[in-house]
Amino acid sequence: MPRYEFTMQRLYLRTSINSGARIELDKSHANYLVNVLRMGPGDAVLVFNGHDGEWKAEIAEATRRHVTLAIVEQTRPQTPLPDLHYLFAPLKHARLDYMVQKAVEMGAGVLQPVLTQHTQASRVNLERMEANVVEAAEQCGILAVPEVREPAALASLIERYPTYEPGRRLIFCDEASDGLNPIPALADLGQGPLAVLIGPEGGFSRDERLVLKAQRFVTPIPLGPRILRADTAAVAALAVVQAVVGDWS
Repeated sequence: MPRYEFTMQRLYLRTSINSGARIELDKSHANYLVNVLRMGPGDAVLVFNGHDGEWKAEIAEATRRHVTLAIVEQTRPQTPLPDLHYLFAPLKHARLDYMVQKAVEMGAGVLQPVLTQHTQASRVNLERMEANVVEAAEQCGILAVPEVREPAALASLIERYPTYEPGRRLIFCDEASDGLNPIPALADLGQGPLAVLIGPEGGFSRDERLVLKAQRFVTPIPLGPRILRADTAAVAALAVVQAVVGDWS
């Protein structure tokens, strides 16, 4: 695993980063560094933007509302976005926050909300999702920031999936599966791009399960002998996929 500096504060910036640049931080970042962390001129932070790698920067100027960073040197080159898509039925508030953060930590490169018949939260706050993606990236040393996509109805997504995701197999986590062990089905997949689909708290409807299992691009898997909450299922599914056919293997 690539090593990074665990003890330094990391900040995600929405601007280009290059050697010798001076960057004025927005008010929220300035407030956090100066008023919360009590940092001042000469103190160092790590900054990244998802495109230019990670850089060491020093606070050049600091007031209560304004902070200017001086970019010193690159500490790590940019890494590519993980090629694992995570499709999920939205949850409510804090549990969705948790699930998004864990999906980022587990190596999802795309987060796609999917509206199913039993989805409990029909409205998705994409800005909040993106904020949780950034927070997870900042805290875990991630350089490539995952993409957050607009919500899509499951039926529509299945219909157009072969066109806009050609060759990407969809791993359908089927809570009603007769089996217990997901590993044999995953081990038969071989190489190729993957997506993981997790359903809502009420599970997929009978019709949805039938439609999913009828698709040639779908591989159903069980997730063990217990019923998992949706946010727990997300971590379990992504862990087993990464271990058997993902970047852990």
